[in-house]
Amino acid sequence: SDKTIMKMLHMAAVAVTHRVGGELKRYYEWKVAEGKNKMPVINALRAKIVARMFAVIKRNEKYKPILS
Repeated sequence: SDKTIMKMLHMAAVAVTHRVGGELKRYYEWKVAEGKNKMPVINALRAKIVARMFAVIKRNEKYKPILS
């Protein structure tokens, strides 16, 4: 169901906040340091995860992290 998918995406976004390193973790820390509330940042992480999922499917290739 849609609720189940949303819960799983939310859990993935929250997991990013507990990781050590990674581009999404850096994004999270940057936005929180700017003074943003954590929940909207987690929602943005969820959207970024979905966008990356669709990009991988559309290109039909493995995920390659953005190097920075």
